[in-house]
Amino acid sequence: NLCLRNIRAWSEKKRVPTNLANFPGKSYIITEPLGTVLVIGAWNFPYLLSLVPVVSAMAAGNTIVLKPSELPERTSAVMAEIINSGFPSDYFFVAEGGVPETQEILEQRFDKIFFTGSTQVGRIIYQAAAKHLTPVTLELGGKSPAFLLPDCNIKMSAKRIAWAKFLNAGQTCVSPDYLLIHESIEAKFLKALKAELDRYPDQFDTDSANYPKIINERNFDRLESLITAEKVHCGGNTDRENRFISPTVVTNISFDDPIMEEEIFGPILPILSFSDLDEAIAAVKSKPRPLSCYVYSNSSKSIKKILREVSFGGGAINDSVMHLPNSNLPFGGIGMSGMGSYHGKSGFDTFSHFKSVLHKYTWFEPPFKYTPYTRFKRKLLKWILE
Repeated sequence: NLCLRNIRAWSEKKRVPTNLANFPGKSYIITEPLGTVLVIGAWNFPYLLSLVPVVSAMAAGNTIVLKPSELPERTSAVMAEIINSGFPSDYFFVAEGGVPETQEILEQRFDKIFFTGSTQVGRIIYQAAAKHLTPVTLELGGKSPAFLLPDCNIKMSAKRIAWAKFLNAGQTCVSPDYLLIHESIEAKFLKALKAELDRYPDQFDTDSANYPKIINERNFDRLESLITAEKVHCGGNTDRENRFISPTVVTNISFDDPIMEEEIFGPILPILSFSDLDEAIAAVKSKPRPLSCYVYSNSSKSIKKILREVSFGGGAINDSVMHLPNSNLPFGGIGMSGMGSYHGKSGFDTFSHFKSVLHKYTWFEPPFKYTPYTRFKRKLLKWILE
């Protein structure tokens, strides 16, 4: 609906100023499709992360091949059935399959590749695209921090962080990966967080029907290995048969712990305390730049300091994740967390080429750029160009 309302304005020819050196004339930018694009979706939100970039590519006028993740095989099959029976295959086609099929697809030449997934696979996509000099947008992940400063609203912060972290059982690329909390409020915050988590299921049963499972056994085993029993503040219950891990908070964590080595992507929340904000910021900056960053504080000075010094894709103040559904905010990473952005107008731009055109009139032509070159022409041309 957003694209339908705005596509005329987004795609119309844009007039831009023309400099004096190009008098008489006019300048404008023409939008055109890139061509045929490949969209590779992710498993954690299989419809959203496949179809939002597809809609942006459609709005920009491209033809599309969609390769959904094979892990949620039923949603992949549903998309293939509906889309391939409802669209001409030379306009929009869903190609299913696993790693071999994806590798074969990547051997083909596309005019744009859009990938959502892990940094590890992002490297493979980037290498494959480089063979054809294909432009790429990579929506990856990373260890997204949340700063909790002494002047934050503890109860509200606990409520919003609990929701954001354990949404989709933590299998969300923009969830807070870990908390950096000032030591003066750690005890109060943990108490408030525990009260929030009492509303979540602690065991797998009928009451946990709305709490998602871990996607597969491989990821379950990986997550379970990150839980150190003596560091569990609350939660920590696991059920491999049902791929269930209860919302888990672990404390007494440092950047040297195994859980801090890579993105968790699951319902485990490490708590790191700090006493000096500069040291906490320096620790975050020593790591790869994250996809998201969150600041819980009512101090404009501290908020500005973190926003100025920490580089990240996008984020929020006194909330988490909720910058994602605002289509007026470009969504994307930086560095190891991705490149390029989409959502709203930014998504249209991602799948478009912008042709720059200078249109000169023929009723007059200044003589400055033509021979013979004189001292007067040089001075006049310098003045015009400056």
